[in-house]
Amino acid sequence: MVMDVMAAAERIEAAGGHVIHMEVGQPAAPAPRPALEAAHRALDEGRIDYTSALGMPSLRERIARHYRDAYGCSVDAGRIVVTTGSSGAFILAFLAMFEPGDRVAVTVPGYPPYRHILTALGCEPVLIATSSETRHALTGEALLAAHHKAPLKGVLVGSPANPTGTMMSREALTQLIAAADGAGIRFISDEIYHGLDYAFPAVTAAVLSRDALVINSFSKYFCMTGWRVGWMVVPEPLVRPIERLQQNLAISVPTLSQIAAEAAFEGAGEMEAIKRGYLENRRILIEGLPRAGLSKFLPADGAFYLYADVSDFTADSFEFAKKMLEQTHVAATPGVDFDPYHGRHFLRLSYARSAEDMHEAVARIARWLG
Repeated sequence: MVMDVMAAAERIEAAGGHVIHMEVGQPAAPAPRPALEAAHRALDEGRIDYTSALGMPSLRERIARHYRDAYGCSVDAGRIVVTTGSSGAFILAFLAMFEPGDRVAVTVPGYPPYRHILTALGCEPVLIATSSETRHALTGEALLAAHHKAPLKGVLVGSPANPTGTMMSREALTQLIAAADGAGIRFISDEIYHGLDYAFPAVTAAVLSRDALVINSFSKYFCMTGWRVGWMVVPEPLVRPIERLQQNLAISVPTLSQIAAEAAFEGAGEMEAIKRGYLENRRILIEGLPRAGLSKFLPADGAFYLYADVSDFTADSFEFAKKMLEQTHVAATPGVDFDPYHGRHFLRLSYARSAEDMHEAVARIARWLG
């Protein structure tokens, strides 16, 4: 549905309207300068060849170093697989870990392609609703309750989460992984929004378990969405199966993107400045939206999303988002994209653009709801 919102926004812009884009989870900033410079140098040299299916060795080593620097975690570069964004990682992980018919737990609200990719591969996504009592984090008790109804082969969680922006504490993640391990349920951690944590530092599942499969990407923190490059930290027994899958499905990730990604780590100063901008945008929305009439939303711990309850105004968030776009030219994503149970009461607002846009969005919404 977010793509439908984008298309409608483009039609308004084509007619001369100014749309504030809060519907797409995409940074407004470009890739860091070191990444762009490295890509230019590679293009000037002229030859862009295939790489190893697992990724350029130097990039895999640099990612391993990132885990040491950011988390104090020793990860063997041999366990790192470079992927075509996190999307490619999900496909490789699901193919390597599961068979058609396997049941895999995902939380709702949650990122729609989790369940869509699982379904496309013949697996059965098992939707487990989260609640405010657990800060919208999946608990070990809820996981095991679903497992006892019918056996699960896997579970996937994201922290910071899309669309909620909520995060799992170290204790909550530790307990969930322990419950999964004890029941023989394979664990996948989506960490694509790591680096964008505000309430407390994000913890990687790689610190807590060598059996967990971790997925990350250069798309969000490093502002490299269209470069389509991500990575996985995989359990040792899965390295060779995933390598064979990658060899057949993609040969390798685009070399130019890998070169830029390796250099992106040198742009930490730029990335932290952008993160401070997100933090300011978060403040503008948390303080401004209640005055505009939207006073109920989930804890905005990380990422760059605010998940707002619009049930005081509508029972259909899709129609609400449609009218808001038409009448205020503020684009947001209806919650039904993320939650088939309760999403009709919610709206996801991305604050990845400028502070000026956030102020203007609050003002437009206030006039509309007032």
